[in-house]
Amino acid sequence: MIQIQAALFWAYAAGATFALSAGRQLQVWERINAGDGPRTRSRAANPYLALTALFAAVLMVPTGLFLLWQNPSWSTMHVADGHEGVWAGFVLFYAGGIPVAAILGFLVAQGLVLVGAGYWAYLQCVGGYFLLFGMLVHGWDGRGYERFFSPGAEDFADWPGDSVVNHVLDFVTSGTFLALLLFGAAVIGTMLVTEIGWLMEGWSLPGADEDRKVPRLLGIAIAAAGVYGLPFVGALFASVLVRLVGGWLGLPLFTVVAGVTLLHRRSPVRWLYGLVGVPGRHWRAGLDEAGGQESEDSGGRESEGSGGREGDVTADRSG
Repeated sequence: MIQIQAALFWAYAAGATFALSAGRQLQVWERINAGDGPRTRSRAANPYLALTALFAAVLMVPTGLFLLWQNPSWSTMHVADGHEGVWAGFVLFYAGGIPVAAILGFLVAQGLVLVGAGYWAYLQCVGGYFLLFGMLVHGWDGRGYERFFSPGAEDFADWPGDSVVNHVLDFVTSGTFLALLLFGAAVIGTMLVTEIGWLMEGWSLPGADEDRKVPRLLGIAIAAAGVYGLPFVGALFASVLVRLVGGWLGLPLFTVVAGVTLLHRRSPVRWLYGLVGVPGRHWRAGLDEAGGQESEDSGGRESEGSGGREGDVTADRSG
């Protein structure tokens, strides 16, 4: 339900966010599959991966194709004026690329979560949504928001002749906005409910209360701000820098600021991420601890048993 140029970024970010939300469940899934015997569960049978693919194929793809058919000019960011200007390969690329991008984002974030690099899985979400918002705000030519708020090719061509407010008002009273509103309620609503549900489901698992430092409602708010708010602010900041000092200086400067903000060990983003309680250990950590405890218990029982048997033998000999 978003313009073609930004759709793959959204799909990748959504898939990564799904995996991050279900991080604890994914670790439990790996523990279930672990063992010395033959595997009885296929990785492809992962229910969270299957639901992510289903979300992309059933909700994201059909709504996007509908808008592409209804308003090809808006859906292509006014690269095409009508149906005649839409190459058939775009339709195939959109329909097939959305599920692939969502699955790829899920698998990358899942792999990072399982090895204990949950923060880097979070950065996959931030990167995907930054590119999405960057395309909608700035675009490839600095006119991204103009392309978004122009329901038709004529509106986009007339943009310099009218105020931004009038263009926004024209957009919110158009059929394209109505379709976005209806589809957004279904697609975005389902996406948010799923992410929150999986996050809360993970918090109910053993050890989650120790990692989560804030109440659940506040944890959800922090997670939403980090996944959606931070990339949007970053896209706005990058666009302003590019407009003020140019791309050759603005983009490197933004990269430095983003790197310090996200990667520094004492950055506020890392601190806020630590409050939410997303797992930060390798998926085998709990399994190894449980296995070690079990070995100690069994070893203790064997020692007690052998000690008892040795005492019996000694008593027999003395008798």
